[in-house]
Amino acid sequence: MFLESAKKSGCIEVICGSMFSGKTEELIRRLKRAKFANQRVEIFKPKIDVRYSEEEVVSHDANTIRSTPVDSPGSILLYASDVDVVGIDEAQFFDNSIVDVCRQLAGSGVRVIVAGLDMDYLGNPFGPVPELMAVAEYVSKVHAICVKCGDLANHSHRLTKSDKLVMLGEKETYEPVCRHCFNGLRKSITE
Repeated sequence: MFLESAKKSGCIEVICGSMFSGKTEELIRRLKRAKFANQRVEIFKPKIDVRYSEEEVVSHDANTIRSTPVDSPGSILLYASDVDVVGIDEAQFFDNSIVDVCRQLAGSGVRVIVAGLDMDYLGNPFGPVPELMAVAEYVSKVHAICVKCGDLANHSHRLTKSDKLVMLGEKETYEPVCRHCFNGLRKSITE
């Protein structure tokens, strides 16, 4: 009887890091565990992210989970009624209203798990992810391995000449590098 009347407490969890660090893999792992526990789960991703699939969240090692692509964070509120857990991938591609959406969901008792890049290709805070990190109860920063020296990588170095902030890509477009190698690469670009 006590468990039935207890108020469910929501929370925000953020999984962040560079490209190829395992953010989406960790998101999928947590969501699959919630499903295994018979929790009602909904997963969302930005409609613009069609690199591997239009309707699935896919990690770089091809682990998948069904998702709903949305144009804007507000749409998540429409689709996320009567759920226990909401997963959101590629949060950096949403506008800052994703922060309020996550707060509303958590405030209504939903566990919200968000994955996204914390820094852009220039090493600057990226989109709403830093603000999400500030309001989250839990933050997990995951790391790739630097392709130049083998240290832990926390930067996504862009291999192409484009200066567009948002540019979807994979191994042909980005590589993970550590702080030292990133600073050396950025210095050689500006010289």
